[in-house]
Parts: sequence; structure tokens; C-alpha cells
Amino acid sequence: MTLPSPALPAPAVSRRELNKAATRDAIAEAALNFLRTRELNEFTVDDVAIAAGVSRRTFFNYFSSVEAAVASFTQRYLDSVIAELEARPSDEPILESAQFALSAVGSPRDLAILAETFTLTQDPALGRFQLQAWDDCSIKITEVARHRLPPGTDELYINALVGAVVGSCRAAVGVWFSQRGADTSEDSLAQLRELLGTTISLIRSGFAY
Repeated sequence: MTLPSPALPAPAVSRRELNKAATRDAIAEAALNFLRTRELNEFTVDDVAIAAGVSRRTFFNYFSSVEAAVASFTQRYLDSVIAELEARPSDEPILESAQFALSAVGSPRDLAILAETFTLTQDPALGRFQLQAWDDCSIKITEVARHRLPPGTDELYINALVGAVVGSCRAAVGVWFSQRGADTSEDSLAQLRELLGTTISLIRSGFAY
């Protein structure tokens, strides 16, 4: 009997990379903390940099603006969904993989921050960066779909499928917000996770009615 090959260890993360991640997180957290208590025009990049303990130059090494720093929380959550999607079995139907990824990914804290940033970014200036995060997610999922679907799959099929998945997930967050507002309680977040899973079920069923 042939024994399975042992799993390769994950590559070690250098101290430099850890420090960079910590700096990025500190800047994003500082920006979000300001947005929790002030309007966007009531604080500046310099305020955020000081609160994060970094220089103005360091801020711009990581983010182009305060809005981009806040939107990074959405980007991080979506990237974790994509990573989970890529880790699913290659022969699993892609919509089944997407539904699993959405139900499995995100600690309560990650989901709470995703929900909170959505509630705090209804301003058009902030919303534009949130939309960019979802657009970037679409590009990445399209690449995953190209590798997962049979060779020669029509580009329209791929792009329509990805558009349906990403658009329906945004719709789920929007419906959640219309019903729960700024509520990020455990019960509210459970509803958000359920809506994210249900929206994929609607696509899989072909919107029966």
C-alpha cells in the first residue's frame, strides 16, 4: 500500500514581513477608530499616522488614503474567502466551493469588522473604495474560476458566473444592513453569515421563481 506523502510545512514568515503586517494593521485600525467617532472630513492622514505611531511617509507606503486604509478590512475578508475557495477540492463544483468558503471563513471579529466598515462607509468617498475592494475580488475569483472550470469554458460563462457570485454577496451585505443597521451583535452577524450562504444557494438553484 502506498502511503500518502506528508504535507509540506508552510513557508516560514520572516520577521520583516510580520513587522510590515503589524504596521499595516496598526494604520488601518487607527483609521477605523477615527471613523467610529468622527466624520471623514474631521481627521487627516497625519492624525491617523500619529495615532498609529508611524510617519506620514510610512502611511503612504501602505495606503493611498484614509479611505483605502478603512477599505482594507473588506479587502482582507474577501482575500480570506478567496484563499478558502482555492483550497477546496479541484473536482468540487465551484458554487459549492463558494458556499463553503463563505460559511467557513471569518472569525466573529473579522465578520464584525466587515459589517461595521460597511455601515461606516455609506459616504460616497468611502463607498468608492469599498467598491474597488469588491472589484479586485472579482478579478481574483475570475482567475480561480478559469483554473477550476473545464478547459475551454466560454469567457462569458466565467465572467457571468463570477459577477453573479460577487454581486449577490454584495447584495446580501446590503440586505443585512437594511435590516440590522449598525447592529454587529452575535445574532446579527449570524444572520449576515446565513445571508451570504443563502445567496449562493439562490444561484445554484437557478432562481426558481
